[in-house]
Amino acid sequence: MSMLEEFKKFAMRGNVVDLAVGVVIGGAFGKIVSSLVDQVIMPPIGWLTGGIDFSQLKWVLKPADPATKTAEVAIQYGAFINTVITFLIIAFVIFLMVKAINRLSRREEAKPAVPPDVVLLTEIRDLLKARP
Repeated sequence: MSMLEEFKKFAMRGNVVDLAVGVVIGGAFGKIVSSLVDQVIMPPIGWLTGGIDFSQLKWVLKPADPATKTAEVAIQYGAFINTVITFLIIAFVIFLMVKAINRLSRREEAKPAVPPDVVLLTEIRDLLKARP
């Protein structure tokens, strides 16, 4: 088997394709959640806290100096707060999805499927019992 054929076999396995789809959807989902946090959740929180924009919060270690053209050195903890909130929302949504999937799989397990042979044999048994 040539290396190209082996790679094609590897790349086209079901779980590799599923993983690729999951990564692409996960990336898009991450953008949606980032937008939700930055544009929907954080503005009301900022309003409730007196107009604080968390993404602009920082601890300046060394201010910018225009004379020497050095940039500001700062720890941007506000962006970190936004990232933590985004993570918590993503983790919660994934938790809800896994919980729903588990609930559905338990319902399927709870209904034991009766094979058609058993139903047919039960009917034959009942008919035989009913004969005089």
